[in-house]
Amino acid sequence: MYPRVQLFIDGVWRDGSEGKSEPVLNPATGQPVGSVPHASKADLDEALEAAARGFAQWKKTSAYERYQLLRKAAGLIRSRADDIAKAMTLEQGKPMMESKGETLFAGDVMDWFAEEARRTYGRVIPGRAGNVHQLVVKEPVGPCAFFTPWNFPINQAVRKISAALAAGCSCIIKGPEETPASVAMLVKVYEDAGLPKGVVNLVFGVPSEVSEYLIPHPVIRKISFTGSTAVGKQLAALAGLHMKRVTMELGGHAPAIVFEDADVDQAVKILSVNKFRNAGQVCVSPTRFLVHEKVYEQFVDGFVAAAKKMKTGDGFAADTRMGPLANPRRVDAMEAFVSDAVARGANVRTGGKRIGNEGFFFEPTVMTDVPMSARIMNEEPFGPVAPILPFSDTAAVIAEANRLPYGLASYAYTRSAATVAMLGDALESGMVSINHHGLALPETPFGGVKDSGYGSEGGTEAIEAYLNTKFVTTAN
Repeated sequence: MYPRVQLFIDGVWRDGSEGKSEPVLNPATGQPVGSVPHASKADLDEALEAAARGFAQWKKTSAYERYQLLRKAAGLIRSRADDIAKAMTLEQGKPMMESKGETLFAGDVMDWFAEEARRTYGRVIPGRAGNVHQLVVKEPVGPCAFFTPWNFPINQAVRKISAALAAGCSCIIKGPEETPASVAMLVKVYEDAGLPKGVVNLVFGVPSEVSEYLIPHPVIRKISFTGSTAVGKQLAALAGLHMKRVTMELGGHAPAIVFEDADVDQAVKILSVNKFRNAGQVCVSPTRFLVHEKVYEQFVDGFVAAAKKMKTGDGFAADTRMGPLANPRRVDAMEAFVSDAVARGANVRTGGKRIGNEGFFFEPTVMTDVPMSARIMNEEPFGPVAPILPFSDTAAVIAEANRLPYGLASYAYTRSAATVAMLGDALESGMVSINHHGLALPETPFGGVKDSGYGSEGGTEAIEAYLNTKFVTTAN
């Protein structure tokens, strides 16, 4: 059932030249389901050479041909959604409906960037003299290196690869070792759509070793990383030493503010679903729930009830709504967050414990009376634990929402047009969603500020990171 995972270098699927590999675990059982090969330095050198050759060919391919290939890839991934979803659930744990939804969404991303490929326009600037012509042209930046995470193995990779291809760039993607089959099946889609050899290359290995080798290499001209803030800062510093263009989509700690005049039932419904989606392992997951004291108990009661009804189990079970955490480290982290908060006076309203002795399951958890000194109020939890705190003063809650160095996503619920306008200005966040959960569409910008990174992986902004701007002026 689990596919054989290999490296993809210069149009060839193969194992690593040194024979190194590591097991891939099913997080629902904790047992191996397959293995993922590691690329040696020799393999990385081959991938770099292939990416350079691929770029030389792909940058000369017309925008219309790039558009056609991406549209074909979109159709192919939709037709393979069932098989890809099965592999994703097996290696990552999320429920099948989430895995299939992520796969189908990849087709939408490909379609979006297919159209963007045809719209990388330059412009004409009127000259100051009649015989002077001034042109602005857009050119692909060059071969790219991508580093993608395990929580959304297709969603994060497809954004980077499709934007690069649309712009005319080649790439090497270092996929996640925990979820390698999903990204390999994604790369296979591009190959089967007719992508020339060397334009996309896929490697796996020890993350630090691969990044430290690829980023400084002169072939690579652009870096995109999705992952933790700590690692992102290290990679950005390394890229800066070599003047490499960088997009960083890093950690978050999203506040969710529920005002006195909000539709509380609607807020509970939307926020609880998104809190426990992918077992809370989502960079834009709502993580600090700040609720006006007049509707606090109503919100807490509703959220606790939603958490208790959240069916947790193997992602292949039809009634599962939350799967396991991705690895045992995440279970340990959740236990540490809960025990720290309880030691500081927090009250666990539901959950708070790992489930069973098989797999990496943790209960959907809700805590109240959590002090600001608790770790979960200051560190990204990346799991199914929700601290809920009351507030009474608008200025104070805005200050709390902006207190942390993170600035990826923020959420709020209110019926007041004045409050909506204020929130859009006041929240220090790359994305603000009010009265619904409206982030991460292909056509909208996706990115953060402060320690949550910089750059965008959605909207018209995304392709700009893969284009150089050249000014050409001519006098007759």
